[in-house]
Amino acid sequence: MNTSIYQYVVADINGDDFDFSSLKGKKIMVVNTASKCGLTPQYKKLQALYDRFKDSGFVVIGFPSNNFLWQEPGTNEDINTFCEKNYGVSFPMMSKINVKGSKKHPVYQFLTQKNKNGLRDSSVSWNFQKYLIDEEGQLVDVVGPRTQPDDEKILNWIKS
Repeated sequence: MNTSIYQYVVADINGDDFDFSSLKGKKIMVVNTASKCGLTPQYKKLQALYDRFKDSGFVVIGFPSNNFLWQEPGTNEDINTFCEKNYGVSFPMMSKINVKGSKKHPVYQFLTQKNKNGLRDSSVSWNFQKYLIDEEGQLVDVVGPRTQPDDEKILNWIKS
């Protein structure tokens, strides 16, 4: 069984292929995002975290999703413009996907199903849930949406 996120190639926000295997050796935070959520200001802290640690083997990957109260209604182009204009987002953003339900994207099937990730079952409870993946592409932790990106637990993990 391949329990590594490196098996996935997804479409980025511009429709180009993004191969997770290109991130080998980096710590990855995968986060489902939304532009019209009370937690949307987390984009600012996600970007700050990315800026602070991108040169030391850490990356944030954003997956816009409209699964929670229609808080991401825009097109990929709308989302990209919003993120750049309001938060200066430069970390990789993927195309809008489903993170739950019958049309759940394969990456989120991996993140939420123990039989695919080897760690544990989880469900995405809201926008800005964070999945922490180690340098081997293995899921190591799931962090709730209300936990800020610069929480001590996350910072300690990145630095370890």
